[in-house]
Amino acid sequence: MSNIDSVPFSTTLHVRDTCLCLHVQRAARALARRFDLAMQPIGLNNGQFSLMMALNRPQPATMKSVCNVLSMDRTTLTAALKILTRRGLVEAAVDPADRRGKLLSLTEAGMMLLAAALPIWTRLHAKIDRELDHELGGNGSETVRRVLTPIR
Repeated sequence: MSNIDSVPFSTTLHVRDTCLCLHVQRAARALARRFDLAMQPIGLNNGQFSLMMALNRPQPATMKSVCNVLSMDRTTLTAALKILTRRGLVEAAVDPADRRGKLLSLTEAGMMLLAAALPIWTRLHAKIDRELDHELGGNGSETVRRVLTPIR
């Protein structure tokens, strides 16, 4: 045994059982897996669906605005965009207001895939809402959304 103080295993169990961050992360991963599985037949995952939905706007979006909507950093967004751009679902153009920036938009193929994904999302989301309402009472799903709204 070293001279370094160790953290007792009982502390590990306490953190496992009480840490809000861990519980929310685990719930988010479980929820994401359900949407990933549902979207798999059309070749999307839940993150790609959310990103494409964030780009579904009347005017092209800036990187900053998409980062804000998705609570995502620029590096993570850039990596996610590369995949969708390579698939021909998203395009980036130089922002005339800031030549260093990009304006992002869905391509026609991206719009078609998003339209195909929406009924899948709608069905699964309604099912999850019903499950939450059953588990937590009549407005369970709305309560969860309100509580999970990011505090800034």
